[in-house]
Formats: sequence, structure tokens, C-alpha cells
Amino acid sequence: MTDMTEQDRTRTQEGGPEPVQTRKATRRGGGDPATRGRTTIADGVVEKIAGMAARDVLGVHTMGSGLSRTFGAVRDRVPGGSKAVTRGVKAEVGEVQTALDLEIVVDFGVSISDVARAVRENVVAAVERMTGLEVVEVNIAVSDVKLPEEEEEEAAPRIQ
Repeated sequence: MTDMTEQDRTRTQEGGPEPVQTRKATRRGGGDPATRGRTTIADGVVEKIAGMAARDVLGVHTMGSGLSRTFGAVRDRVPGGSKAVTRGVKAEVGEVQTALDLEIVVDFGVSISDVARAVRENVVAAVERMTGLEVVEVNIAVSDVKLPEEEEEEAAPRIQ
């Protein structure tokens, strides 16, 4: 023990506890390790997060326009195909900010303005929490209203 103070020497000689020596961490490269390098987030990642957050809102029946839902339904039926979480979502991602455009179909009877407000709040919270990006805008287009008597989007199989 080379760097003991006089008090430490006295304590050791008197049978006190052995002084604890600590190592100083040597930093290579300087600066906080968290600030070294860049993290980039793809548009598709933000679109998935926003799509899931929007679908969680009560009153959102589905996402996307009629045409994109039709193509999505066909894609969902293809073996190995997956549900399009990003249907109806478009994101523009910068280094620190993102902007989103959503197209939704709401259930009949709900307040569209309340649903839109809840979607914005949920999407902004989810995207900012998961990505650290600032959401500068969430534009919502309501493309349809799902009426109770309308058939589900699932069409009956053509071959029986």
C-alpha cells in the first residue's frame, strides 16, 4: 500500500480496518461513451411504433385507405405474409425529429375529434419514449367510418 495517509497508517497499526484502495477508471478516447457514434432510426421503425400506438386507441377501426386495406388483405392471406402494421402510416425521420401522416378508419358513433386527439397523444408518447425523437407533427386523415351493418373486410373464399 503505497498511498496511505498518516491517519490510515495509524489505524492499520492500531488494528483498525485496512484502508480500501480504489482504481481510477482510465477513459480512452475522451468523453462520455454514450456520445460516441451515431444512432439512426429507419422510417419503418417509427411507422411500426406509430401504427401500433394508433391501433391501441378506442374508436380506431383500422388503418389505411380502402385500396391499401384491399392490398393488405391480399398480402395477409399469402402464406408467410405478415400483417402490415405500417398500413396507413407514413413517417419522415430526421436526426432528432420526425413527422407522421396517419390514415385511419373510425368506428361509427365515436367523436372523430376525440379519437384524433387520443391517437395523436398515444402516437407522440410512444414514438418519443421509444426513439427519443421529437415528434413535430402528427397529421391524421379520416378516410372512412365503419358502419355496424357493413360486412367485415374479410371476404368469403371464392372456392368452397
